[in-house]
Amino acid sequence: MSETNDQVYLKPNFIAEPLYDRWYAWTHLISPVTAALNIKERHLKIMDSFIKNAKVHEIAVATPAMRGGPFIDYPKERTGDILELKEKTLAAQSQSLALADAIIELNALLIQKGKGFSLESLYAEVPELLKGYVELVYDINNRASFRFFEKLLYHSVFFNKSSQSMAFQLVNSDDSRSFVLSTPRLDDAHILHLNIAFDDMVLDHLYKMENEPNSYNEIKQLLKINEDQEPLFKDFFTSEAPKKYERYTGEGIRTRYFGHACILIESKDVTVLVDPVISYEYDTDLPRYTYTDLPDTIDFVLITHNHQDHVIYETLLRLRHKIKNIIVPSSSMGDLQDPSLKFNLESVGFKSVFQLNDMDSIVIEGCKIQALPFLGEHGDLDVRSKLCYHVTLKDSLKILFVADSCNIEPKIYEHVEAIVGSADVLFLGMECDGAPMSWLYGPLLPERLEKEKDQSRRLAGSNCERGMDLVKRFKPKDVFVYAMGMEPWLEYISSIKYTDESKPIIESSKLIEECKNLSINAERLYGEKTLHY
Repeated sequence: MSETNDQVYLKPNFIAEPLYDRWYAWTHLISPVTAALNIKERHLKIMDSFIKNAKVHEIAVATPAMRGGPFIDYPKERTGDILELKEKTLAAQSQSLALADAIIELNALLIQKGKGFSLESLYAEVPELLKGYVELVYDINNRASFRFFEKLLYHSVFFNKSSQSMAFQLVNSDDSRSFVLSTPRLDDAHILHLNIAFDDMVLDHLYKMENEPNSYNEIKQLLKINEDQEPLFKDFFTSEAPKKYERYTGEGIRTRYFGHACILIESKDVTVLVDPVISYEYDTDLPRYTYTDLPDTIDFVLITHNHQDHVIYETLLRLRHKIKNIIVPSSSMGDLQDPSLKFNLESVGFKSVFQLNDMDSIVIEGCKIQALPFLGEHGDLDVRSKLCYHVTLKDSLKILFVADSCNIEPKIYEHVEAIVGSADVLFLGMECDGAPMSWLYGPLLPERLEKEKDQSRRLAGSNCERGMDLVKRFKPKDVFVYAMGMEPWLEYISSIKYTDESKPIIESSKLIEECKNLSINAERLYGEKTLHY
């Protein structure tokens, strides 16, 4: 950056990780209840394990078979830093930890005394911290439970915005970041940590500088950069203009694959971005689309489900100034395991968030977006915040996004197809191994699930047989296997690294072959792909 040129751009390899207590922020660290339980049952336990025996963690993170496990990716020399982070967490999160204890206490109360009689008398025994935030209920099998008035908790002491921060750095390779669910972000010479809440609009001002030049001194002042921080901060900017995005002006439809489950659909009238996760721009042998390949305005962002590889705040916050509307699945409203995506997104500064239920639809500018049922992939938990999408453009092209839906009951899609009809293009997730349910939801469980049961309840998508049922049902001309977490720049959120013997590779290869035998174009997507219709 020239010393005399105050007008600068963000470098295309600049990243800003949103953090909560120095842990990578995802939806379960923003919703107050799930954050409390993740701090208590995930973060503190991982840190305690590292403090006790850091060498075990060093060995584990170097072992491919243990990738994605609860192991901190730092050398044992940083044990003191982890101990310091633990102590800071205990001090900063005393209210949240008390909330977690109160939830555990309430569960025990209902197990002991919820025997089918009226629950009215038990309100007096609800832990004080939870009074006014929960309703006691029975399910139709007379099992006592509770639900939260979730929105109230976002206005309580348990929603701790002071624990939110951003970690600024430059990234130069696909393997430079540790897996986010297991490793906090400690101080480092190449990382600038700033105490910025996620809903602070100064982030929009910063991110706009990716494509529009602005004053370096102005952004430095807005972010309150001090003299010690400036040498590193200055390196995030350049006077070199980025490549210019070329707006699609054709009469048809352009569809671009950005990696994992991220698809951009463009006509000259409307843009739709599904499950945003975008790579950064740096020297690499693997071609990919980056932020510079996105339009200036995104009419709709579609979120299929509430998992950390589909709702990525690192990407969403960077795009917030471009996004006009976000469509999310409606949650089950107050269930512990199913926090509201709408509340979550609104809390970080999104203004136009719409919830859809199964078979709801929105029509705008020659584009119809219809929500369809999403089966399985959540370890049999009662999670409603998941949708597939059937997108119709110009009353002709029909695209079906199934994401990680596991077609465990084909009759459902038989009913769906009878209503919405066929699809021209099918995007199908086939990560059919899937982690055990407790890998993601373990901190929310009142009791540890037996290993055999946990292993049977996996976060898995469709295999070949179930995927082919969808193909035969919706009769697409093109089938694309996606959402596999294959791209190397995604390992920090997926921890996935396949071999030729991996079940998802074998099953998706079988499906592709079967499609081709039926004269259907089929491909497993990787890196980048552009399609014109």
